[in-house]
Amino acid sequence: MQINVAQLLKSEQGATRIIPLDDAFQDETGLIPVNGELKLTLINRRILVQGRVCIEVELACSRCLKPFKCSIPLDIEEEYYPMIDVNTGSKLPSPEETGAFKIDEHHILDLTEAIRQYKVMALPMKPLCNEECAGICPTCGKNLNEEKCDCPSSDIDPRWAELLKLKNKGRK
Repeated sequence: MQINVAQLLKSEQGATRIIPLDDAFQDETGLIPVNGELKLTLINRRILVQGRVCIEVELACSRCLKPFKCSIPLDIEEEYYPMIDVNTGSKLPSPEETGAFKIDEHHILDLTEAIRQYKVMALPMKPLCNEECAGICPTCGKNLNEEKCDCPSSDIDPRWAELLKLKNKGRK
């Protein structure tokens, strides 16, 4: 997901370029497809990247532990700073922000790290394969979405057992 922005850097302030994305990037979980559209705008010798992309990731359901595919939209807005002046070839000062995204010496803007960071922030904390997921039986471990188990259901939380004894004792 690399874009050559040399021509955009040579343009006048406010120049824009629309980039359709239909690509993928590799991270620690595997190959992640990315689709969407980004708008690149030249602002004061840096490039503002804005737009919405959609990634498809494979997650494990937090109830039944089955893997499933999930489409996650990402609203991206980041600034990229050039390291080399496109007209003179001289080195430019580094941005004051730590962790700022940079355009390399060949005027290539790499979206991979920004999209990876947005992906990490957008991942659900407790992913569900569907809202009605029944999960797994805590006793036998069967997936309750696929079949019912024969385990006796204990409607009473064992932590409340002593209070139940007191309640039943008062009825006698």
